[in-house]
Amino acid sequence: MDTNGTRPKIVVVDYGAGNLRSVARALEASGAEAIVTEHGRDFAVADALVLPGVGAAGAAMRGLNRRDLIGPLRDAVASGRPFLGVCLGLQVLMSWSDEDGGVECLGIVPGRVVRLPDGLKIPHIGWNQVQQTQPHRLYAGIPNEANFYFVHSYVVVPDDRGVVAGVTEYGRPFTSAIAVGNVFASQFHPEKSAIFGLRVYRNFVNWARESSSVQTIVERA
Repeated sequence: MDTNGTRPKIVVVDYGAGNLRSVARALEASGAEAIVTEHGRDFAVADALVLPGVGAAGAAMRGLNRRDLIGPLRDAVASGRPFLGVCLGLQVLMSWSDEDGGVECLGIVPGRVVRLPDGLKIPHIGWNQVQQTQPHRLYAGIPNEANFYFVHSYVVVPDDRGVVAGVTEYGRPFTSAIAVGNVFASQFHPEKSAIFGLRVYRNFVNWARESSSVQTIVERA
């Protein structure tokens, strides 16, 4: 754990998906020590974790299974440390994905992943607005309906609409961010979203730093 309040250690989970380095660079630029790892044992040193993702649900879950990361991921979320899911990293938090003929996912947030409606250009690629449907510390300094960058063909449908933290319009409204406890996850890619995306990572790093400081105080008490 980070004990001096300066550079929290944030694990970027490597399960064979792409975009790891751009996520790590964004975290480093925001003041964190980014640790890209495929080993669950490394999660113990983390002040916070990021589950990134590019690709399909089937390959993602196979990658997590092959590396024995499913248990450590669930334990990390249960530990209360800040946890950020990005794009596919949001989708695999759900219970089930319709992608690849149907895939059982992590089940951390009850819900389903469904394909965007017919008649739209798929995948949805490019900039789009995010309506902030509940306040969250990762939105600090970011105006409502700011633009973020998307690349996806599937969207999440949480069982509990109370966890929805962002909504975006593409043919119809879809959930573009969720927040529940120590978990925040976005369908958009903050690392590809210029100044507001970097602000999301900066806010996440600050959250990790503050969480680490509180944990250190508790451990010393």
